[in-house]
Amino acid sequence: MPYRAQDIVPISEARARLTELSDEVVAGSEKLLTKNGAAYVAIVDAKKLDYYHALEEEHANLVLLTEAEIGLRELLAGRRVSSADLATVLAD
Repeated sequence: MPYRAQDIVPISEARARLTELSDEVVAGSEKLLTKNGAAYVAIVDAKKLDYYHALEEEHANLVLLTEAEIGLRELLAGRRVSSADLATVLAD
């Protein structure tokens, strides 16, 4: 989602307008706060933040499942590592 000019706010200005900015965020905007002219933090609706966290967790689970599938395919193909070799790799 691209930010509009009014959604980019210096953090010094945000201090004075926090309630107003929060109301705009709840109404559907996202605010990007800047510090010394560079993006610093964002204000997003708490429900969206919960959704972002759920997506992040789901992505992590998909990555783990993919890695488990790769490992299982390796095992089924007979490609194994001895305990000694595994210990050596993990020690590095």
